[in-house]
Amino acid sequence: MKVTDHIKKAKETLFSFEILPPLKGKNVQSIFDGIDPLMEFKPKFVNVTYHREEYVYKERENGLLEKIAIRKRPGTVGICAAIMNKYQVDAVPHLICGGFSKEETENALIDLQFLGIDNVLALRGDSIKTESSFRPHKDGHQYAVDLIGQVSEMNSGSYQMDDIQLAPTDFCIGAAGYPEKHFEAMNLSTDLQYLKAKVDAGAEYIVTQMFFDNSKYFEFVEACRKIGITVPIIPGLKPIKSMNHISFLPKFFHIDYPEELSKELLKCKNNAEVTAVGVEWGIHQSKELKAANVPCIHYYTMSNSSSVKSIAKEIF
Repeated sequence: MKVTDHIKKAKETLFSFEILPPLKGKNVQSIFDGIDPLMEFKPKFVNVTYHREEYVYKERENGLLEKIAIRKRPGTVGICAAIMNKYQVDAVPHLICGGFSKEETENALIDLQFLGIDNVLALRGDSIKTESSFRPHKDGHQYAVDLIGQVSEMNSGSYQMDDIQLAPTDFCIGAAGYPEKHFEAMNLSTDLQYLKAKVDAGAEYIVTQMFFDNSKYFEFVEACRKIGITVPIIPGLKPIKSMNHISFLPKFFHIDYPEELSKELLKCKNNAEVTAVGVEWGIHQSKELKAANVPCIHYYTMSNSSSVKSIAKEIF
């Protein structure tokens, strides 16, 4: 079922979460171990991330270095199929621009359609570690709006091959939104215009980047509505779990901690104390969001579900 259909049918705020594919060489049980504890809260869909290729250099017999692409977390399509088969819950694969040609994207979408997967979250994706800025595949898309456009065209029966009649797909397309703006955007106003372009291109719902100040989310939704974005906007939350998160999350995701939260984090002396603060703050955020009748609360688990389970027990 489509994410938007789940939202339309719901009588109260839904629960969903996101997982990482396992590292190459690990089996699917590592995924199930992270999902099992959360099934009691009846998630309507589970997102599965996709990660860019990375490059390593190996020395050849002649002494020259050869650049080799590797994918440390492959298997998103197969993981989505496994989740749907085991749990009878909808899986939402992330679809990214980086590293893929338009034809490769088309083939991936065809595979997803064959598996009965109805939803995709269309993202530009991050730059790889060896690049200072994002570089698209030479035959691919530079922006998420273009990727959304390709999925929309396939939904209308338009494929890369234009010389044969092809059956239309029927994907529900999600897009990412940034309550504190995307770090590459000039300002929040221009970022909202880019978001509206994604909706105009075919995005049917929005999932936000993590935030820790609910007022930022509410202001973001209000600003979206003012410029004509009417699709559901799902808040995304992440529990803070370690001392490293205190500085890493603001730096990497370009977000701010509210003063009340930062004061509590500065008191922490170890990971266990940070985890406890993260759970309490997640409960606080979730209660306020649910009271505001948001369509769904989406949790970023990083495939470690313990904190999310503690939060969900108090909310759902």
